[in-house]
Amino acid sequence: MSVLDNRPALKAEVYKVAEVAGYLWEKGWAERNGGNITVNITEHVDDAMRAMPAITAPVAIGATLPNLKGKWFYCKGTNRRMRDLARWPMENGSIIRITDDCAHYEIVADAPVKPTSELPSHLSVHNYLIGKGSNYKASVHTHPIQLVSMSHNPEFLEKDVLTDILWSMIPETKAFCPRGLGIVPYMLPSSVELADETIKAIDDNYDVVMWEKHGVFSVGDDVMEAFDMIDVLNKSAIIYRDACAMGFKPTGMTQEQMKELSTVFNLPK
Repeated sequence: MSVLDNRPALKAEVYKVAEVAGYLWEKGWAERNGGNITVNITEHVDDAMRAMPAITAPVAIGATLPNLKGKWFYCKGTNRRMRDLARWPMENGSIIRITDDCAHYEIVADAPVKPTSELPSHLSVHNYLIGKGSNYKASVHTHPIQLVSMSHNPEFLEKDVLTDILWSMIPETKAFCPRGLGIVPYMLPSSVELADETIKAIDDNYDVVMWEKHGVFSVGDDVMEAFDMIDVLNKSAIIYRDACAMGFKPTGMTQEQMKELSTVFNLPK
């Protein structure tokens, strides 16, 4: 029996993660066990779940995160593949709760699948989001091919250079990712330093952050919104790449055209 049984709202959230995991694999953004998804599911946890015993001993997070006391998360498992999570989400992910000391987590359901190795980074971001009163509940890390390719060009890594290029490729990109793309210079994956720099970029009003030569990290109200922003940005990267492959550098929309778009649709920046 699964903890999802007779909990339709919780099941819907977990299966939304499974759907996005399938998209990431189909797009080639989730090679082997690449990428991670973590979703705050606290609002879908009932009293019966809260009374459930843990199935593992507490595990140290590596940081004390005071805003996560008593919070619950669904997490992709470490060394688990997105293509498998898409088919069997509870065999390739787990539900965890944060202990009262805010420094440990326990796995509660369904099986003792150890969460992603990047869990401390994800939880640090969730701790920050809750602290600032954000409604965002989902974080997605993946390796979109064309966006990562663009991060190998130092010219694109200056503040908002890549944002302006991507926005200018097609109007929908600015409409659906209106805060653009933050940039974090290359840092060791899963490191505390990478988590700290990601939080700084989110604090600078970005919802999607490029990890140079690695991938992107996105936050949103739910996992589908976090995925959609990456998807539209990568679509623009493909348009840019294809134009260059045809032998010309795309002109893109002008600054005036993008300002008009922002005014008409009441977009930030």
